Amino acid sequence: MSSPHFTHIDHLGIAVANLAEAEARYTAMFGVEPYKREEVEREGVMTSFFQVGPNKIELLEATKADSPIAKHVEKRGEGLHHVAYLVKDI
Repeated sequence: MSSPHFTHIDHLGIAVANLAEAEARYTAMFGVEPYKREEVEREGVMTSFFQVGPNKIELLEATKADSPIAKHVEKRGEGLHHVAYLVKDI
């Protein structure tokens, strides 16, 4: 039997309406500060990463009204946006 193409879940992506408020909630909940913040201009999103034990959580806030995250939050509200797997090869 061959090994699976993915090695493990890399992170969970959570769409949020307000990144600063979400960071405060997650910091209070898990007792850790974000270790990385990054704006991805082409996607119209600001991200914030938390390391929680062996797990990573990415918070995503729209920076443009027509971005995929803005549309996701408008249609579905805040919550799980994606599960990212670490893969050996694409």
